[in-house]
Amino acid sequence: MAAAISPLAPTSFPDLPGIEGVRFAVGAAGIRYKNRTDVMLALFDKGTQVAGVFTKSKCPSAPVDWCRARLAAGKARALIVNSGNANAFTGKTGAQAAKFTATLAAKATGAPAAEIFLASTGVIGEPLDAAKFDGILERLAKKAAPGGLLEAAKAIMTTDTYPKVATVKTTLGGVEVTLAGMAKGAGMIAPDMATMLAFVFTDAPIAAAALQSMLAKGVQGSFNAITIDSDTSTSDTLMLFATGAAEARGAPRIEAANDRRLGPFRAALDGLLLDLAHQVVKDGEGARKFVQITVAGAASPGAAKKIALSIANSPLVKTAIAGEDANWGRIVMAVGKAGEKAERDKLAIWFGDVRVAHKGLRDPAYDEKHVSQIMQEQEIDIYVDLGLGKGAATVWTCDLTKEYVAINGDYRS
Repeated sequence: MAAAISPLAPTSFPDLPGIEGVRFAVGAAGIRYKNRTDVMLALFDKGTQVAGVFTKSKCPSAPVDWCRARLAAGKARALIVNSGNANAFTGKTGAQAAKFTATLAAKATGAPAAEIFLASTGVIGEPLDAAKFDGILERLAKKAAPGGLLEAAKAIMTTDTYPKVATVKTTLGGVEVTLAGMAKGAGMIAPDMATMLAFVFTDAPIAAAALQSMLAKGVQGSFNAITIDSDTSTSDTLMLFATGAAEARGAPRIEAANDRRLGPFRAALDGLLLDLAHQVVKDGEGARKFVQITVAGAASPGAAKKIALSIANSPLVKTAIAGEDANWGRIVMAVGKAGEKAERDKLAIWFGDVRVAHKGLRDPAYDEKHVSQIMQEQEIDIYVDLGLGKGAATVWTCDLTKEYVAINGDYRS
């Protein structure tokens, strides 16, 4: 039985334009799921540039190893993503499966195996039968067509309850360019990158080195600022592909990340990454609340982020939110355990627009009724001021419900 769609899911999907130079196709390889697509192929025109950031897990998947080894060349002709099996912690068998998948894709597409990128998501520790891709990749290569991003996003879902897609238009040197992306992830989410996957496509003519610089920076305030359960996947992958097709329409080719003409594109990319990251949180396994946590007045931005994540990852904080209980004492606890500089008598805490604690005490104007109403909302803001410095950071999380336990207790059943 399919999981109920998250109550935080978007009510509609954006109109997704085709990205010139990119073609998509999806199919059913029967890797784990029955009667649904579980593999997607993206084909890129020659000259497509690529950048990527990956998990910092010390137990990375075979596809992560494969991509890292080929990223330096900066060229991409195809991307293959499967769901149902992560091909992680599978030893030499996993590496061989990745190589065989790329070999099959090279035969199917005519592209060099070194310019084919892979990603897998699903169960860890089970060998991936790459032979299931034999034949299907050839069919996908023949039917790949512009558009199709939404169907591609559906094919890579695991415990996700809805596909995550986003698009934005911007300008490069006065010429319109388009970005579009997809992501998957609902559990094992505390990306440390630079079971979450995200892929962004653009027709902008930007060199791989510049893409890499922008992506590495952009991830810090988006995918690296979300958490569902504090667990970093073996497979976390975020890749950015630029076909360069807009150059034929007059867009300038950009080689360096410090090129001032990149300003609008950089802003658009950052916004799209944040949109996708928020969608991941809103599909957190069993989630009913979307929570923004901002910490200000810290000794440094790094300290602020560490404290914000301490709050966001606390099971006690998250279960209180699930129970719609404004138990600000749990915020105090999470600040205190973070290991960063904090002074009890300078600490102030807000739920929404209500200050609940101030200078080491409950705020004298605290109104339980008002705060209870705030906690009943689907989206909740928590603000903490340490009163020590200028460091600030914002992270996003969700509540922790009984459904999270049920989903993960039954995951391999």
